[in-house]
Amino acid sequence: MPDDEAPERLVLDAMLGKLATYLRMCGYDTAYGLDRDAEADDDILELADSEDRLLITRDRDLAARAPDSVLLSNREIDGQLRELADAGFQLSLAPEPAHCGVCNGSVEQVDSVEPTPEYAPSADEEAVWRCTDCEQHFWKGSHWESVAATLETL
Repeated sequence: MPDDEAPERLVLDAMLGKLATYLRMCGYDTAYGLDRDAEADDDILELADSEDRLLITRDRDLAARAPDSVLLSNREIDGQLRELADAGFQLSLAPEPAHCGVCNGSVEQVDSVEPTPEYAPSADEEAVWRCTDCEQHFWKGSHWESVAATLETL
């Protein structure tokens, strides 16, 4: 599928938790089955259908049951990302985070005068975002750079 036709709403089954984080960092609205209590095949299919999400899975039987799915064969994150890139997914970091890497909630930039948790840099020194759902804080640090380096190899 061409890049401009790649879906923005995805659901990943229980085998693809690490991939969910990468896709969220690339700007995709990515539900992860285990985050949504959808581990069983019927539950993940219902989630995909009710929220109009494209299913991404490594499970051949599950993919065969879904009207719209992408079947991955690689176990490692690099291979999974290459398969998605080959399928037309745009895989580069979003200019600013849009989805929480932990829970997929929306993120908002923290005002420079707001305090941040001890684990996060000060918002007056660096851009920091906060998830509106789980309140996790994010910034473009070493993890961001590591993911960017991985994506550049695709």
